[in-house]
Amino acid sequence: MTDQGELFSAAHIDTLMFEKRAYNNGYRYVAGIDEAGRGPLAGPVMAAAVILPTGLSIIGVDDSKKLTHGKREKLFDIIMAQALSVGVGIITPSEIDRINILQATRRAMLAAVQQLFPQPDYLLIDGISTIDSAVPQKTIIKGDSLSLSIAAASIIAKVTRDRLMIEMDAKYPGYGLAGHKGYGSAAHMAAIRILGPSPIHRLTFGGVKEYVECTSS
Repeated sequence: MTDQGELFSAAHIDTLMFEKRAYNNGYRYVAGIDEAGRGPLAGPVMAAAVILPTGLSIIGVDDSKKLTHGKREKLFDIIMAQALSVGVGIITPSEIDRINILQATRRAMLAAVQQLFPQPDYLLIDGISTIDSAVPQKTIIKGDSLSLSIAAASIIAKVTRDRLMIEMDAKYPGYGLAGHKGYGSAAHMAAIRILGPSPIHRLTFGGVKEYVECTSS
């Protein structure tokens, strides 16, 4: 049971609107789901799923891309403390190369949902792609700006991935991963040209695949 993606352009919107609608339809545990890391050339794609207590509103929670690093870190701790449940799914670069980034993202979302306890009975998903779950779902275009649960998930996914990429910077020095988090900055692209791809680069992505033979020759 799946609804089509829904787009809203109102300047002021109740970010609990979708959650309230689900509660009014008899659902009890509504999970917001979002991903981080679809576009980078290196590192995993991550997804988070968050179930917030009914009616809870957390001031400042928004699309993680709109927030500063410091604000995301503070909200991460608040969400982790106040959420009923939080799950995080991670799909490795090698798996991304094997099944493509769209399918990897959907798998990361499903893995995040499977970690939740209690299990959700309704899913709010950022974007237009559903996941392979029997749980009723609604996809919402720009959901990370329209749904508090999805926005919370976007923060959890972003902060968790950023922290991992900082760790990867120490393991694979020279690429500047702690700064750009694996995205295709000019400095990152130059490092790939000089050093070749690392074990956490996505070998099927443009900007990386051109240099794969350099490391295997």
